[in-house]
Amino acid sequence: MANKNKNIRSGLISTGRVSENRRARHDYAIGETFEAGLVLQGTEVKSLRQGRANLSESYAGGKDEDLYLFNCHIPEYGNAKHFGHEPRRPRKLLMHKREIRKVLGAVSRKGMTLVPLNLYFNSRGIAKVQLGLGQGKTKVDKRESTKERDWNRQKQRLLRDKG
Repeated sequence: MANKNKNIRSGLISTGRVSENRRARHDYAIGETFEAGLVLQGTEVKSLRQGRANLSESYAGGKDEDLYLFNCHIPEYGNAKHFGHEPRRPRKLLMHKREIRKVLGAVSRKGMTLVPLNLYFNSRGIAKVQLGLGQGKTKVDKRESTKERDWNRQKQRLLRDKG
């Protein structure tokens, strides 16, 4: 128990969100979401536990019948002396074969994109990434969703003030 408190005080993340791709839901109409594990090196996990990662420019795709996470930036762990890692290397995603076939089929046939939404540690302390199958939004769609969000906000204010 004392070890758990020590990690909280030192700023390490044992469970919870590490990074979120906020632009993903703005740029893409997300349909179905999937959870995938990541193949990471030791220094990458330590860097993630410090809450240091960036998903903003990353994407997922197929390579040799496997899924990979490309362009995800996990900075080098500062205390690693000899065994650092490459910050933007492709990282293999771990999913069931059936799910991989389903996702790759949708990406190739329907012209959809596989977008990483969140990078987090689950309740067991394992690094996971949430992927969404999305279709790109046009400018009109983006404006429409912004108008709808503003109207819902205004409606809630009116109900709060009148109710």
